[in-house]
Amino acid sequence: MIEEHILYQDEAIIILNKPSGLLSVPGLYNKDSAFGRLEALVDELHIIHRLDKDTSGLIVYGRTKKDLTAIQQQFEKQTTRKVYEARVTGKVKGNQGTINMPIIVDWPNRPLQKISHTEGRYALTRWKKLAEELVVAESGAEEIVTRMELYPKTGRSHQLRLHMLNIGHPIVGDPFYSKDYDESQTPTMHLHARELSFNHPRTGERMDMVCPPPF
Repeated sequence: MIEEHILYQDEAIIILNKPSGLLSVPGLYNKDSAFGRLEALVDELHIIHRLDKDTSGLIVYGRTKKDLTAIQQQFEKQTTRKVYEARVTGKVKGNQGTINMPIIVDWPNRPLQKISHTEGRYALTRWKKLAEELVVAESGAEEIVTRMELYPKTGRSHQLRLHMLNIGHPIVGDPFYSKDYDESQTPTMHLHARELSFNHPRTGERMDMVCPPPF
């Protein structure tokens, strides 16, 4: 039931904690989506931004075109704030950093994306290490994973997933970019939109939403 994932709702917006595995908006071959399920509950709904199917966490939808425009302008002017939490494979060196790698669609392998310094679009991610965690597999093998905060300045498709991959630390459970992906071991990807801040489109009140990750 999509209703149990609604964190906030009024006449202007709906804020949802989207579960991993559910599309944000209808796809070409899969029409089931968070948008479609919510639209069935209300008279009118508009898409403001998206999360990947495999990414969980905070997403906001507008109830009218006016509300849509008001929030979209905030995203375009980068007055919103987005914070993601992730678990990545391996031990990340350093405590914080910036990744500036341009991204383009990998056309022969869509929907995959790739880094291209000649044709890619500007993409910037800042990161901060939160903790190192020891994981023991069923086989008894031990490995280190690193819990990270990720701050995307831009919003390219698969940006955080691709940037983590290209510094040598793919996101745990990423079915596209992790060569060690095993659905039986990690059925959901460990990338979560944890915080979202923006101004309410009608009152101007700052909405500071926080939703802890499920992992």
